[in-house]
Amino acid sequence: MYNFEVEQCMSPTMRVVNFPGRRRQQMTDWSTAICETNGINIHYTRTGGSKPPLILLHGLTANGACWTALTHAIEGEYDVIMPDARGHGKSSVPNYGYRYEDHANDVVGLIKSLKLPPPILIGHSMGGMTAAVVASRNPKLLRGLILVDPTFLSPKVQREIRDSDVADQHRRILNTSLDEVVAEARIRRPDRSLDALKLSARARLQTSMNAFDVLTPPNPDYMQLVSAIDVPSLLVIGDTTSVVSPAVAAELQRLNPRFQVEQIREAGHGVPFDQPERFAVVVKSFLHSIGTVIEP
Repeated sequence: MYNFEVEQCMSPTMRVVNFPGRRRQQMTDWSTAICETNGINIHYTRTGGSKPPLILLHGLTANGACWTALTHAIEGEYDVIMPDARGHGKSSVPNYGYRYEDHANDVVGLIKSLKLPPPILIGHSMGGMTAAVVASRNPKLLRGLILVDPTFLSPKVQREIRDSDVADQHRRILNTSLDEVVAEARIRRPDRSLDALKLSARARLQTSMNAFDVLTPPNPDYMQLVSAIDVPSLLVIGDTTSVVSPAVAAELQRLNPRFQVEQIREAGHGVPFDQPERFAVVVKSFLHSIGTVIEP
């Protein structure tokens, strides 16, 4: 059992619980803590330091630790915060409340609890849609936005995913061991590093079935979200199995001139994991372009 300290936050209903000495594999001196917001606990990992804050939002069946590779590439310039979404990782698993609005409220609660200056928000897949909701409804809360193949799905595709066996597949996986999940992943993704596959497998086994409620239509209207976003923004997509097609990306650019688009070759929906080095270069280039680095 870990000893912990409680730090009071802005709201008397919110607190941060710090766990000294806890470390994840390959996470050097990063710290972990709990933020109490919206009636649940959000677990997060943080690199720390007097640097511009940057929050990374993961996709369905992932967790904050899955951003380890990118975090190593940018932690020298940013205070990187990697929360586990509700129903994922070490965060709470409420019986309900898995709409994108709920996830967005958790992110807003985290930002306010930690008393952050406007952070950069980067979200992949489910986390990308969550980030878009936050940015569209809280224009002064963020410094910039990167959406990585967000779940910008048509109503038809939303229904198809809801009616598919994706949740049943996850239920089966929850009854297998970590070694089995890793072995299966190595067959499907031999191009990914073993460390990345292990992080992904652990995250999968820490994802509750409740988390799949986010797949229940309707999603927020992504065209309305994008049109309302008023911060420097980058959309990153792959060129093979991306959710967001180049045609849709171009349409979003026409809708909101503040949107930039980058397509990473030889990458699918899992852009940050298919091409981690190329992805890090694209991310850092955009961050530098909007002047988020504090000069020494």
